[in-house]
Amino acid sequence: MEPAWTRSNGSGPEPVQQSRPGAGPTETAAEPEPNQYLDPRLVQRFSQSGISNYSVLLLHPSSGALYVGAKDAIFSLQTKTLTEEPRVIYWNVSNSNHESCKNKGKREMECHNYIRLLQFLNETHIYACGTYAFDPQCAYISLLDFTLERLENGELRVESGRGKCPFEPSHHYTAVMADGVLYAATVNNFLGTESLISRATGKEGERIRTQTSVSWLSEPEFVSSAFVPESQDSSEGDDDKIYFFFTEIAREFEFYTKVKVPRVARVCKGDIGGLKTLQKRWTTFLKAQLVCENPVTGARYNILRDVFTLQREPGSRSSTRFYGLFTSQWERDEVSAVCAYDLQEVSQALAGSYKEVKRDCNKPAYPEPDLYPRPGACLTSSLKVEGFPNSLSLPDKVLTFVRDHPLMEQPVKARPLLEKKGTKYTKIAVSLAPLRLASSELDSTPILYLGTDQGELHRAVEVGEQAMLIEETVLFPSDEPIQNIQLDKDSLYVGSSSAVVKLPLVNCSKHSSCQDCVLARDPLCGWDPSQSACVQPGKSQGVLQDVEHGEAFKLCPDTGKCDPQQTVVKAALGIRMVLPCMPPSSWSRCVWKLPKDLPAASQRADGLEVIVSQSSLGEYSCSCMENEISCDTASYTLEVGDPTMAAVGSGSRKYTMGISFFCLLLGVLLGALGFWSFNRFTGSKLRHTEQRYAETPNSPSILSEGMPLTEKKNRLNGLNIYANVNEVCDEAKENGNTLTTMKHTGAPLASCEESSI
Repeated sequence: MEPAWTRSNGSGPEPVQQSRPGAGPTETAAEPEPNQYLDPRLVQRFSQSGISNYSVLLLHPSSGALYVGAKDAIFSLQTKTLTEEPRVIYWNVSNSNHESCKNKGKREMECHNYIRLLQFLNETHIYACGTYAFDPQCAYISLLDFTLERLENGELRVESGRGKCPFEPSHHYTAVMADGVLYAATVNNFLGTESLISRATGKEGERIRTQTSVSWLSEPEFVSSAFVPESQDSSEGDDDKIYFFFTEIAREFEFYTKVKVPRVARVCKGDIGGLKTLQKRWTTFLKAQLVCENPVTGARYNILRDVFTLQREPGSRSSTRFYGLFTSQWERDEVSAVCAYDLQEVSQALAGSYKEVKRDCNKPAYPEPDLYPRPGACLTSSLKVEGFPNSLSLPDKVLTFVRDHPLMEQPVKARPLLEKKGTKYTKIAVSLAPLRLASSELDSTPILYLGTDQGELHRAVEVGEQAMLIEETVLFPSDEPIQNIQLDKDSLYVGSSSAVVKLPLVNCSKHSSCQDCVLARDPLCGWDPSQSACVQPGKSQGVLQDVEHGEAFKLCPDTGKCDPQQTVVKAALGIRMVLPCMPPSSWSRCVWKLPKDLPAASQRADGLEVIVSQSSLGEYSCSCMENEISCDTASYTLEVGDPTMAAVGSGSRKYTMGISFFCLLLGVLLGALGFWSFNRFTGSKLRHTEQRYAETPNSPSILSEGMPLTEKKNRLNGLNIYANVNEVCDEAKENGNTLTTMKHTGAPLASCEESSI
């Protein structure tokens, strides 16, 4: 089993978006590199040879089964252990469909049956849909024996998937099941040019869809959907609603390029279309713009990637909140943001003024309509008593207006909870930790799980108006996007193109000290003084925990970590050294005290880089500050001498001064010979090379004191792991490279002439 990397701090077919039940500053400082393993015993993986695209996950909470949709296959896994032999349904494309697909100009890899939809139809069946070689089909899975249901004649019980499932595996798509009826947002033709939101199953007379108009849908990219049974909390007998989230081309702006805008659209479950106007079309389709903008920097994120629906107070529909993942159309560098929208804010926007798309600047805005019932509104109990039993009884004027004005004037605004540069988030899931913060009136704290396009899983905790990253875990050995995240009570399931991974929601044991445990700011972890261990708060009394401020130095007993032992470092003149100093957490900022006459030094994320000279000798100390509390983390005295006397660690990493001096002398002689042997042009190139060697690139931080460095293999698990220093420099000598190396235990190495302690 391949281990997953974790750091504590704060492509194949596109993913299938499964609907789910149910602000922080932009980072500028360098983040700490991964420095811990996620215990391999806590991570389970599932994959099967020849099968890929494990992008659809459906969790059955009561039976302990995880259903996985992949290419040409559907699996039933036991959540207790993914390593058990799974039950599997192979749903392959027929030879005739496969050949027809290729004859239409599609690639062979596209002419398979990519499972895009798994939804519980009822207690006994799952409704499943796949692309089926660009001819989407749907079938029924019996939960009793986990087989595809068949007709009396033995043939599979299948039906057309048009309007329920996309034709192409990479098309953006979403669907949700509401009381046994499927509501889907997808494309309706082979070319993918006709998008629609529809009630895709149920009674034939009640299957309705969106109007074919750019004012309704304009090249949308659907990402998520949610069923909110608002009638349960309504005193007015309101209808249940289905929400769809997507990005589309804005028609209300006239610009030199296509401007994309994120939207939320809503339809009512009781809508069955109009009698004359809007026949077989939604009469309650309204949409509003979502704004995710930082008011300080002015950064606006206009492309929606994913949405997770959460009840902030379990059981209360009115507490529903939508967490959205955004990127920007305008930023050159990769950047992501998370914004959250309350259901009440969305409802207010949809109950506000209608937007008139003006093509003439001199044309006045459309006045508010004096129409009854309100266009686009769901039918409440009082309206039904007044003579509007269903949407078929609505007046034509009301239907005509909502047909021409589906967009609302007022957007739904939010400022980012989290902004992350250099990262592209693909999926989000949110859970609630049983912890009440001083900044909140609720008894729970949201924890965000964010999947990236590089196979990483980030974890953040929402505190007030911002979310703080507390952990980053690399789950997959190659750069493959996370395509799905499903939450269970104690576990998390992640799907990608190559595998399904199960890992625990919490792993407090990785924090070995009180300071590390408290500084992690994990709502699911706290320090138990009686056990001298980091544990889950619910399983122990009197734990030390401070999620909001992380004031470990006030809570934790003195363990001497703020009084580091003075380390004497001896090295030869001209050697480049790295003095390690790792911040206790990602919120810490470290400052070095340097010798008075030090000409220059380069501070890195893992320490301080200096070149040993007479002026660089002296005392160095590293102090890290968090929450205005400073703590001395490392202290060194740099002297000229034999480095083997000051090196600490394994003997394999100690080098004698004689070997270093010999290699250094040989390098100088070769350099001098080359200088006198070649012309000025060659000499200038040589000086350029020497300058390049003097510039040390960033190297990875200390992984752990007890873990040996291993050979670099194509960014193993997404990290730059450097080879053993002996092997690197022995190989260099075999190739005629005479650069000398000094390696002291516990520090990274940037090149063969760098020495670190």
